Amino acid sequence: MKVDVFNLKGEKASSVELPDEIFAAKINVDLMHQAFLRQMANARLGTHSTKRRGEVRGGGRKPWKQKGTGRARAGSMISTQFVGGGRVHTPKPRDYSQEMPRKMRRAALRSALSVKASQDGLVMVSDFNEVGAKTAAMAQAVKALTGDAKALILVPDKSEANSAMIKSGRNLADSKLLLANYLNIRDLLRYEKVIIPLAALDVIKSYLG
Repeated sequence: MKVDVFNLKGEKASSVELPDEIFAAKINVDLMHQAFLRQMANARLGTHSTKRRGEVRGGGRKPWKQKGTGRARAGSMISTQFVGGGRVHTPKPRDYSQEMPRKMRRAALRSALSVKASQDGLVMVSDFNEVGAKTAAMAQAVKALTGDAKALILVPDKSEANSAMIKSGRNLADSKLLLANYLNIRDLLRYEKVIIPLAALDVIKSYLG
């Protein structure tokens, strides 16, 4: 699959061949859904907690006598029907994380990238070296490349050569910078456009190819 490579003004500069095994793979919607649910579940802290009857303070004295009051019998004020009493069937801390084999996770990424490629959601760019450490310049470049669409911008790595790109892109309002080796299903589905510098494309090929 051959696609155009643009400069920061949105003009075609060259073209590049995208590997079909990554960007024209068989689309498996169920696999993408499973990978998305796994990522969302793994992001949950699971620290929610409520006090049950055995954990609530008090309740040592019988609230009223057993008979003769006309009220329902009660043995403790920490029973679940009373305000301030213990709770029942309420959450406790737990681990929500799910397991998924690496081959399946990477196949889900290939499916998502193939969907983006089929919908013209991939924007290949030579590099961002001309932007410098200026957020306004980065915003102007992103607008030229994607219009008003929300964009996911892939960064090849954290090397000194990309430090200006990282500084200029981390404050963008409707776009997100992400290291290429941290590519994930949630961000691919969340953003309309994915901006991929050629150096970031090499990173993707190294572990998805």
